[in-house]
Amino acid sequence: MTSARTVLAAALLALAFAPVAARQPAASKVPDITGSWERMGGGRGNDAQRAFAPPPASQPPLKPEPRKEWQARIQAAREADAKGQPLATNVTHCIPDGMPGMMAGPFPLEILQSRGQVTIIEEAYTQVRRILLDRPQKALDDVEPGFYGHSVGRWEGDTLVVDTIGVKESVRYQNVPHSKDMRIRERIQLKAPDVLWDEITIEDPAMLEKPWVITHAYRRLPDYTLLEYICEDNREYADEQGRQKIRINTPPK
Repeated sequence: MTSARTVLAAALLALAFAPVAARQPAASKVPDITGSWERMGGGRGNDAQRAFAPPPASQPPLKPEPRKEWQARIQAAREADAKGQPLATNVTHCIPDGMPGMMAGPFPLEILQSRGQVTIIEEAYTQVRRILLDRPQKALDDVEPGFYGHSVGRWEGDTLVVDTIGVKESVRYQNVPHSKDMRIRERIQLKAPDVLWDEITIEDPAMLEKPWVITHAYRRLPDYTLLEYICEDNREYADEQGRQKIRINTPPK
């Protein structure tokens, strides 16, 4: 009897002094989304991956006045293309897409997970956005407007939930106008081991009748490393009418 009591007492003592972390239940595991990804579309991906194709893109639910502006821009671009005199775009000026355009591809993305941050890099122009984890969002007046805005996020189970503000008004996705108060919410989630979704909800009461939801799907590129993409020695430029032109350097005679 004494021996049994001694063993029980020793076991209880060991449990009492065991490391706290060892006695706590394991936290839910964060999915591994690190690596290179390519947006699925145009037949990309195998049959199993294409089964996770996202919903078709929707038109921006713009209010009447912003819609007129948007439609006028689109019509002007079509007419210029028909004349063989395309209008200058961000590509002409070596300007990156910014948010949310950079998430639309078509160039590959690299995602890096580190302590307190998820970093997303797009191959085109080596665009970088940083999602700061488990931090409060700043007040809009405290954010310097930029191409990518200020992004904070948190893991909710297997979904990375991201909130982005502070994208400057000159940065446009699909030529759609937005106000300084635009807010971009994302839900980034693995739908299959090699298929990632980014459900983007754009909120902008000054411009939109309701939130605009866009979903992009990406397939994993396990053996791909992003290439250096720097916009240098660009031969394209905009003339005085805003039309895209190309400089042709002729060799000296």
